[in-house]
Amino acid sequence: MHKLNLDSDETISPTYASRSFSHDIPKYRLPAQGISADAAYRLVHDELNLDGNPALNLASFVTSWMEPQANLLAAETLAKNLIDQDEYPQTEVVHQRVVSMIGRLFHAPSGGAHATGTATIGSSEAIMLAMLAHKRSWQRRREADGEPTDRPNIVMGADVHTCWEKFARYFEVEARIVPMEENRYTIGADEVEPLLDERTIGVAGLHGSTFTGQMDDLASLDALLARVESERGWQIPLHIDAASGGFVTPFSEPELEWDFRLPRVRSINVSNHKFGLVYPGMGTVVFREASDLPEELVFHINYLGGDMPNYSLNFSRPSSSVILQYFAFLRLGSDGYREVIASVLSNAQALAQKLSHLDDLELINDASRYPIVIVRANDPEKLDLTLLSQLLRARGWIVPAYTLPPNADKITVLRMVIKENFSRDMVDMLAHDIKSAIHVLEHGPAPRSTREKHRPLY
Repeated sequence: MHKLNLDSDETISPTYASRSFSHDIPKYRLPAQGISADAAYRLVHDELNLDGNPALNLASFVTSWMEPQANLLAAETLAKNLIDQDEYPQTEVVHQRVVSMIGRLFHAPSGGAHATGTATIGSSEAIMLAMLAHKRSWQRRREADGEPTDRPNIVMGADVHTCWEKFARYFEVEARIVPMEENRYTIGADEVEPLLDERTIGVAGLHGSTFTGQMDDLASLDALLARVESERGWQIPLHIDAASGGFVTPFSEPELEWDFRLPRVRSINVSNHKFGLVYPGMGTVVFREASDLPEELVFHINYLGGDMPNYSLNFSRPSSSVILQYFAFLRLGSDGYREVIASVLSNAQALAQKLSHLDDLELINDASRYPIVIVRANDPEKLDLTLLSQLLRARGWIVPAYTLPPNADKITVLRMVIKENFSRDMVDMLAHDIKSAIHVLEHGPAPRSTREKHRPLY
């Protein structure tokens, strides 16, 4: 949400002499006159140079590189609205194929050939769609039993992404949150059980936490919900938020049971634009069975042509990300994804090993399961990670420093997400710059004569 600058008279003053521009251009008002396409492109292009370099952005999980053929497909499909199935029927066929492939990857019943699910703008929409389905299913069960349907709740750890709290607030569901503790940054059955009751519409389990890059104890949550249904009759679904890990462990640890192989898992979301290796924004939600998605949440429309079932929070949405996911699946196959994931894990582990040798830092996540390296300061009074992050930004690296959620919010960490286009050479350069930045914070900048000639710093 941005404050409107309705009274601002600020202008953009182009510095191209007068070859393309002859007048200032208002920043917050629609210009009275247009300019040439080339001039508009140059103005916008140059202003965006102030953004960070995506190749050096270790803050984001989002894919920042694809092959030229993918870029070509993206440009060719920019004008296609995914929702318009009557006009773009083959795009919808591709959409169904992508969802089915993901269902198979997550061991959906019947092999995922008829998986119930949909592509979304990202995991936020996928999570909200899944939990709306579980909320409505809970309401229908309560109505059938003659029980009130007010005051639903959802149980989650404080390690969840903000979108979970958005769902609870936007759709009037009580959020029952398990706080973090120092040295315990995930949740399991022991922490969740006291928060469950007959009004619980679901439990959120994380397969890759945004904060620490760890996994909740999903097997214990699955066993807990099975026992609760047997003993108390509460049908509480387990939803797996696999935004970060959904495209990692299927290729690195295929034997790990975190998905529909756990009986209480009724829905899973994944962020395709993370390790699915496609540009933003795309996510997917998949349900165990068609019955997990109440039919009343699917809208059938015909004012674009034939009957088009629609299950989404927004209507118009780009088709390019779905097309690019299909391209990536065809281009890489299982073997290709396995190689890419092995490579990013290897590079992340190499970075973790280098940072583990620095006395000032302590690893929270060593990238053994996810290509995410997270460190904390051994002595926060001695080393301010926020200042370290700022020094790294001066070198071009985007490495976020943030505090963990309650009750571990006294801990500040640095997180580095290693992606496909982050090479081993870049790992070495980043580790070098972190070490140098720590030295600057502790001892001040080194005299110019003592700096490494091939790596000038600060």
